[in-house]
Amino acid sequence: MELAYIPSPSRGVIHLGPIPLRGYAFCIIIGVFVAVWLGNKRWVARGGRAGTVADIAVWAVPFGLVGGRLYHVITDYELYFSEGRDWVDAFKIWEGGLGIWGAIALGALGAWIGCRRRGIPLPAYADAVAPGIALAQAIGRWGNWFNQELYGKQTDVPWALHITSSADGRVPGYYHPTFLYESLWCIGVALLVIWADRRFKLGHGRAFALYVAAYCVGRFWVEYMRVDDAHHILGLRLNNWTALVVFLLAVVYIVVSAKKRPGREAVVEPGVSDGEAEGDGEDESKSDVGASAEADGADKTDKTDKAEEADGDVKDEAQSGSKKS
Repeated sequence: MELAYIPSPSRGVIHLGPIPLRGYAFCIIIGVFVAVWLGNKRWVARGGRAGTVADIAVWAVPFGLVGGRLYHVITDYELYFSEGRDWVDAFKIWEGGLGIWGAIALGALGAWIGCRRRGIPLPAYADAVAPGIALAQAIGRWGNWFNQELYGKQTDVPWALHITSSADGRVPGYYHPTFLYESLWCIGVALLVIWADRRFKLGHGRAFALYVAAYCVGRFWVEYMRVDDAHHILGLRLNNWTALVVFLLAVVYIVVSAKKRPGREAVVEPGVSDGEAEGDGEDESKSDVGASAEADGADKTDKTDKAEEADGDVKDEAQSGSKKS
């Protein structure tokens, strides 16, 4: 008898009348909001305008969703295009199936388009949103819990995940909650990037590269624990090889970038002065008050000058009349 375990939800969707509310979709949406919120705070702290991160996210998020789905469908094509499968299911993103590698790749393309339209360097933007992306992944992984998917090997540890569904080849039982392991790892990655960015003043895309490298380390061992079907190359799952290659590329980028472009960008968003994002309205009000005060002062000076001139004229006339008499 198991004394402790992590229960799985009895269902991953609740119907509000004709509208289905899916746990997987909610986790993705909440993750996006957290990423944009934290990215905005970091962007403003770096000298950018408030709202710029959200504006560029309008490009990055849709591209990322498409890229994540494409990577999943391409690498697990047999789930949608083999005999007995319905290819229409490839479009049912709410049922799960987003590959982070494709999401980051096409999401970066969308971010590049948004940055180019604003005249913003993509590496600076990537550095600002890197910890937020890690937190978004941490939240998004709980969508797999709602769908009872992406678990590890069978285990009897107290934190084992209890799988109750037998759909799509699942075998009810107790398994390693790899979704939870990866979620906790992503939280650690976010904290690591925030600390390293403050400590070493990372710039020119190095904070983002650190996020990628750190995530790949965790993804490698988590992926190794998973038992769901996957393509294997030389005994390793495809995603293990992807994590290894991407990790090496990220480390090389950090080393080369640090030598060629040390330090941070002096300006991350053209046309933004210090404190402009928070103080535009206040500065304008002060400017208006100052201008009004200057105008009042000028009017008073003009009136004083005119009064003095009039008094002088009167005195001159009086002295002239006195002499004549």
